Amino acid sequence: MAGGIFDQEVISNLQALPRDAPRACLAPTDCVEVFWAVTRVLCDAFLSKIEEQIERADRLIALYPESRLDWQPAMQGAFSGALLLGHLLECLAGFCAVLQAVKPDHLRHFSELRLLPVNHRCGTGEARARIEAYRARIREGFALIQDSDLARLVPTVFVGSGETLLMLLLGNLEHLVNHKHQLFTYLKLIGVDVGSGDLYHFRGG
Repeated sequence: MAGGIFDQEVISNLQALPRDAPRACLAPTDCVEVFWAVTRVLCDAFLSKIEEQIERADRLIALYPESRLDWQPAMQGAFSGALLLGHLLECLAGFCAVLQAVKPDHLRHFSELRLLPVNHRCGTGEARARIEAYRARIREGFALIQDSDLARLVPTVFVGSGETLLMLLLGNLEHLVNHKHQLFTYLKLIGVDVGSGDLYHFRGG
């Protein structure tokens, strides 16, 4: 099943058709337009990648020694370890803000997340608990969107005319990945034994 609506045979047949195929259908579930409107193939793949990155970030946080949270690289303006953890929470809050913007009527309660601190000095226990809460909200938001929603324009404070939901989600994913790698680098610099297996999820592994 895909999106709980089509069986695999129907999906395979539809995917083999050109996107400009005639819209006349023998049955509603055979209609190309309906398929592209309700499928969740891309959304499910995107959510899987976000969850993968969250899991890797959580793994790295679990390895961070509490005694080294106030360490920071010898460069102007660098985060301490604790502030980096607080910033990682902002990365996840960004996904929730975007999902609320595209489904405001269903996700009004996401506004409560804006009351929680981010970019603050954060311990590993708080960070991991908060990450799990954000993960649950991200799953909740993705459950409400279909692949067709990815092309919807969402106004932002930076682009009043709006950017596509896909572009906004990609931007937030990039933000998370960059700071996850920063955390990995911090662990290396303070002497924690981490390697590629802690940073990446290897396919087929």
